[in-house]
Amino acid sequence: METTKKNDRETKTGLVLEGGALRGLYTMGIVDVLTENNIFFDGMIGVSAGAAFGCNYPSRQPGRALRYNQRYSGNWRYCSLRSWLITGDLFGAEFAYHRLPKELDPFDFEAFKACPTDFWMVCTDVETGLPVYRMADEAMSFDSLCEWVRASASMPLVSRVVEIEGRKLLDGGVADSIPLRFFRHQGYKRNLVVLTQPRNYVKRPTPFMPLMRLGLRRYPKMIAALARRHVMYNAQLRYVEAQEQSGDTLVLAPETPLSISHTSHDPQEMHRIYEIGRRQCEANLARITAFVEG
Repeated sequence: METTKKNDRETKTGLVLEGGALRGLYTMGIVDVLTENNIFFDGMIGVSAGAAFGCNYPSRQPGRALRYNQRYSGNWRYCSLRSWLITGDLFGAEFAYHRLPKELDPFDFEAFKACPTDFWMVCTDVETGLPVYRMADEAMSFDSLCEWVRASASMPLVSRVVEIEGRKLLDGGVADSIPLRFFRHQGYKRNLVVLTQPRNYVKRPTPFMPLMRLGLRRYPKMIAALARRHVMYNAQLRYVEAQEQSGDTLVLAPETPLSISHTSHDPQEMHRIYEIGRRQCEANLARITAFVEG
């Protein structure tokens, strides 16, 4: 997909954010420390929660992702079984992705547009099972950005398919969970990768494939992508490790599993996960700064 780029340097720095639902608050602990220390990359790419929370990096709103998750986690319109049964979305499409960023905890779209950091999102096309990459170009409206972010974070079975710009989309993590290879091909050669699983994590086949086959029976290529997701993910971890050994990639990952439910309503647990990320980034701040400066 052709876009107008804000950054055209031959060799650029990038920030790659894996998804992981509320594990993404660990990521935001890291990203908020980067923001507070004025450490910005030429581009960033977020998958699922990496996009939904990570957009607060170019808008320069540290603390926002933690704040609204803590404040609205108990609101059924934000995330609940009731929301899923009534609307078809576990995370309410209108409330979480439109009313909240427009009215309840405003997203600074003007700051986002003014930031020189390119912002990319990853989704999965349910008709092809392939990743779709979208950069927020200068022509993108606020509503369109919200819909692309929603599509990137829409988990299969508990979300409706998001139709936007002629495509039918769901969770980007299905087709490209850690889009380091893609970002390098876009010219972002030196990248900080933030994972939400420990370095020794090995992804296993999902036990929910029977439900996936039933719920997504209209989209056989999406089902195939879900069935091989663990193979894709583990190969991406090996690629990340190889790039790290080459010196072109710096990786931050939790030392132990981040034990928080995808649908946790516990503000203290959210804060705990967020603080793990903050502490890790603070401990590695000099290393990150040296890496970015090259």
